Amino acid sequence: MEIRNIAIIAHVDHGKTTLTDELMKQCKMVEEGVSMDSNALEQERGITIYSKNTSVNYPNPSDGRGKITKINIVDTPGHADFGSEVERVLRAIDSVLLLVDAQEGPMPQTRFVLKKSLELGLKPIVVINKIDKPAANPDRVHEEVLELFLELGATEEQIDFKTIYAIGREGKAFVSLEDFHNKKSNDLSPLLDLILKEVKEAGGENNAPFLSQVFNLGYDNFLGRLAIVRVYGGSIKTGSQIIVKDKDGKPRNAKITKMFTFEGINRKEVGELKTGDIAIIAGIPDVYIGETICDDENTEVLPSIAIDEPTISLNFLVNNSPFAGREGKFVTSRQIKERLEKELEINVGLRINFDNSDLEEEVEGYLVYGRGELHIAILLENMRREGYEIQVSQPHVIIKEENGEKLEPYEEVTIDVRSETSGVVIEKLTSRKGLITHMSEKEGITRILMEIPTRGLLGYRGQFVVDTKGEGILASRFIGFKIYAGEIKKRDVGSMTSMVYGYAAAFSLWTLQERGVLYIEHGDELYEGMVVGNVTKGDEMAVNPTKGKQLSNMRASGSDEAINVKPPYKLSIERGLEIMADDEYLEITPKNVRLRKKLLTESDRSKSKSKTKKQED
Repeated sequence: MEIRNIAIIAHVDHGKTTLTDELMKQCKMVEEGVSMDSNALEQERGITIYSKNTSVNYPNPSDGRGKITKINIVDTPGHADFGSEVERVLRAIDSVLLLVDAQEGPMPQTRFVLKKSLELGLKPIVVINKIDKPAANPDRVHEEVLELFLELGATEEQIDFKTIYAIGREGKAFVSLEDFHNKKSNDLSPLLDLILKEVKEAGGENNAPFLSQVFNLGYDNFLGRLAIVRVYGGSIKTGSQIIVKDKDGKPRNAKITKMFTFEGINRKEVGELKTGDIAIIAGIPDVYIGETICDDENTEVLPSIAIDEPTISLNFLVNNSPFAGREGKFVTSRQIKERLEKELEINVGLRINFDNSDLEEEVEGYLVYGRGELHIAILLENMRREGYEIQVSQPHVIIKEENGEKLEPYEEVTIDVRSETSGVVIEKLTSRKGLITHMSEKEGITRILMEIPTRGLLGYRGQFVVDTKGEGILASRFIGFKIYAGEIKKRDVGSMTSMVYGYAAAFSLWTLQERGVLYIEHGDELYEGMVVGNVTKGDEMAVNPTKGKQLSNMRASGSDEAINVKPPYKLSIERGLEIMADDEYLEITPKNVRLRKKLLTESDRSKSKSKTKKQED
């Protein structure tokens, strides 16, 4: 059977997973309603978090006998926090489908994934998707994609890319826009035919020495750590003795216990792997990404695969709030450590320091490094659903020092907003040390390109939604470490902190909502030191949200005024990480997300402030 290996790459929400699902349906590899995004969090958020492998079997139309071709497809994440997954996948395939939204055009992650593809010498097939959108402009988007290819230094061969037009959610592809207008296609056959024509056959000489490289990791409770590999040469059988070489060529021996290939979204156990296969190998407990697996000691190691380094750090701590242990099954530092160690098996963008001596906090915990707020929020959300209770400190960007200079991570931000709201967005981001690199306006929409320290973006996305009335699009990608930008004043609100234990009363919330935004609603249980809202003027404020209306025999004018409490700004993990202050913890349990002060009593907080002030003086 012939093999083709491709990846689908795009900016977040441009339709990668939907298109992959439709390809599987057309080739009868899955039942109706089955999706590549099988993880509950992925389905809820509508984004791909983990890159996944699938395959479809398609009869080659150029072969009169209807010879079946196996197309291995890797669906990659589109969010910048998971960019390291994309880069690894590109090393294992022979071509990419670059999906671009027919309305939005190229976005930051489009640029990132295309740049990586071109650098690796891949020739993309461009799929202009969602051409049925009312505001779609495929011709303009095609020109923008061509400009992007030229800007990124594509070779002549790469610039001569093939383009196909698609409506992913309907499972339709068209060779030209004329075919779309004439409704000449009812399925994805034009795309599949183009893949067979443009992507080289992945098979080769099976009698050569076995050679493969690990580009991703998996984990199985029974088989342990799994290596996801691309086979570049030769063949291997289950039970074979193999040699694993690290990036420096240092060898170690191992034995293959089981092997699997992909069939639809399922894995299929096989007894032999051949050249071109993308497969899973079990039996190497200490395998790592980029390592070469071979059966001959003289085999040269394949070029190493770089892993993106983390950009933020925060502390994962044992929950010690007054409500600790009420909801979680796993609450001790040992249980948290075991869960984080398990996460390290597959989450290669994560780094963890288990040495408690590095913690500034007085609570037991561990220092965790991640790729961004979403990367950390996904881990925390998975942990809480599994029954863990935990509290975390405010995320901080990682500051490095090179040649005596302080360096910090920077992001390239692309913003699409209505022209009337562009002013406030520019004002906020330039005050956070953002530097505009390009600005253009089309049809009442302003596109702003900006370089900004990651510190400047932390805590801004919530404000952006408010400032653009929910109509703006903000996307970013990490571009490297640059000179430290100096102090950034981001927080212009203070915390409204409960000074009592009890249950929130509507009357109190009604009076407090004039001072800022509330995170709680009537009937919520509170404790002293819990942050119940923010104060618009930026001052810290201790409040009593449990106080009810005073009852008396006398009635004054206005005493029967209707109490109208606005809906609260409910805290999610991402919102909490975004808005928390340096002297606060985010308490995360299976049922609740709460913000609290590190020091719960007002007197302790006052003493701490006085002590800090004396030290500064």
